Amino acid sequence: MSRASLGTGGKSGLTLRILEKFFSFPAMIAGLLAMVAVIVARTHLNDPDMWWHLKMGQVIWTSHTIPLTDLFSWTTNHHAIIPQEWLAELSIFAAYHLNGYTGLMLWLGLLAALVAIGGYGLCVLYSGNAKVSLLGGIIVLLFITIGLTIRPQMLSYLLVTIELLLIQLGRTRNPRWFYGLPPLFALWINCHASYLLGLIIAAVYLACSYFSFEAGSLAARRWERSRRNPLIVALLLAVPALLLNPAGYRAVLYPLDTMLNMPLLFRYVDEWTPLKMTDARAIAMMAILLCIFLLVMVRHSTLFLEELVLLSLSTWLAVSHQRMLFIFGMLAAPILMRLLADLWENYDPEKDRMMPNAVMLGIALAVMIAIFPSRQDLEKQVDSQMTPVRAVQFMKAHHLVGPMLNDYVFGGYLIWAAPEYPVFIDGRTDLYEWSGTFDQFIQWTTLQNPPNELLDKYGVNVCLLYSRSPMVRVLPLLGNWKVVYSDDRSVIFTRTH
Repeated sequence: MSRASLGTGGKSGLTLRILEKFFSFPAMIAGLLAMVAVIVARTHLNDPDMWWHLKMGQVIWTSHTIPLTDLFSWTTNHHAIIPQEWLAELSIFAAYHLNGYTGLMLWLGLLAALVAIGGYGLCVLYSGNAKVSLLGGIIVLLFITIGLTIRPQMLSYLLVTIELLLIQLGRTRNPRWFYGLPPLFALWINCHASYLLGLIIAAVYLACSYFSFEAGSLAARRWERSRRNPLIVALLLAVPALLLNPAGYRAVLYPLDTMLNMPLLFRYVDEWTPLKMTDARAIAMMAILLCIFLLVMVRHSTLFLEELVLLSLSTWLAVSHQRMLFIFGMLAAPILMRLLADLWENYDPEKDRMMPNAVMLGIALAVMIAIFPSRQDLEKQVDSQMTPVRAVQFMKAHHLVGPMLNDYVFGGYLIWAAPEYPVFIDGRTDLYEWSGTFDQFIQWTTLQNPPNELLDKYGVNVCLLYSRSPMVRVLPLLGNWKVVYSDDRSVIFTRTH
């Protein structure tokens, strides 16, 4: 039966049009991407930094205040902090408050699905081909796995996606879409410091909009003033919008301070170190760059100036800091989909078939429900990874008395599960680099100084260490430390006199 014979008048026609949108081919693809996102995210509950984000969200939730000094460590002397992720942390605790670990997994699965679907939508807008763009959604999902965990950076992935959608809609549809940028940045500054990346991306589009040329396969298109001026106004409004945060200008300057004044962060924290070219995502990045290069050279496809600049910038960031792979995926996927758009016939709404799409959406929903981890599965994830669950239980049961020195990766969980034991260090590397604790801890773990020097300086009575830490072998040689507990991931030492 054709659509025309079904009728389009009145409420029945409106209902039909809604059903056609809901069970369309693009909607079906979005459902499948959501399913894949949930499948990938279901094993990513536990992260060492998740716990202190969760605790900070709890403090904000219960006290109705946003702390501006450290509350969890005994080595920082209540050093000032910049709560540049407070809103994201509040959302994380809200998810936990809703339904414990299950709520946290729902938070992660929902954000992963939204980013994958948003990436797909961006590729559709950019390439004009809803079929080819499926590959773009998969590429986006692949690269966000570098940081697929319950941390504020997941919200930054979504905010980058929204920004790119607003820019694409503003430059191709209606310039008024640009006015969504100021409220977006007002939200962004309170969720994650990656707002600076968003400003840089918008600035690249604005700068390139002034050029018009063709040089071989490279081209630039000059924007009309009626389209460029709203973007200028939106960015001018976005700058004061950044000041709408608890720390004011200090939060605005935080990313610059990180880049210029925190060398230890980039040297010792894995996610900030250079990309390992043997990583599967690194190989995928090189393959995507090669595909773009070949399509431009062999098929004489056009590469636009803003695309070249953004590709170069995102590749440099990803190679320098592996956690930046996500921005490469978000920027490269639409460009590759545009170059591939004419290799596969586009989606034709007139040929769409609602019933097969509805069946596929039903299957996707059923799979998501079936594979979603149970509460017991989530508890096993927490207990089976680098979390000192049993060691903390031992400390509490035997009333061990601090001060305590803990391993770097254990600090976050201690903040959440054992707040009565203030931590020596945790994943807030910026705070500990500011206070000097991180440098001292690195020198201690790498034996650059006599081990007892740090322990005596701080009067440490208890050490909770990762079982594979070199210091686990060193401490028994010092003569005044003994093992009181050990398991497959943690060892507890106490001072003997």
